[in-house]
Amino acid sequence: MLVVAILLFVLALVALTTGVLGFFGRLPGNRYIGVHTEAALRDETAFRTANRIAAPTSVVSGALLAAGGLVVLAATTLTGILVTVGVLVIALFTLGAGANAGARAAEAIAPPPETGGCGGSCGGCSLKNTCEPAASSQPA
Repeated sequence: MLVVAILLFVLALVALTTGVLGFFGRLPGNRYIGVHTEAALRDETAFRTANRIAAPTSVVSGALLAAGGLVVLAATTLTGILVTVGVLVIALFTLGAGANAGARAAEAIAPPPETGGCGGSCGGCSLKNTCEPAASSQPA
């Protein structure tokens, strides 16, 4: 059970670090750690806001994972397995709730996405001519 406890401690460290850095706006924009939805990655302000909102749940998840690691160190095998599964499920849902709240906040403040080559209204560049107004057939 020592390996399981170490794994829980490592996950706790990642969650706590992400939460603290996110809360203070020091989490660098990236695609791997923190809230990294399309809207959050569109703008640095949206990324910081999303991670600042998700930070409390990340810290709580980290504390829960660390407490679970301590319990697993002292528990029997069956109890350790049950505690590990319970802690992981609760931490995952807690992180998900914070990430969802952060993603909604990022979507609200992020700039709209840029449209592609044809303006995004035709569905493809092969239809570009059908979207443009017809040339006038009257002489100038």
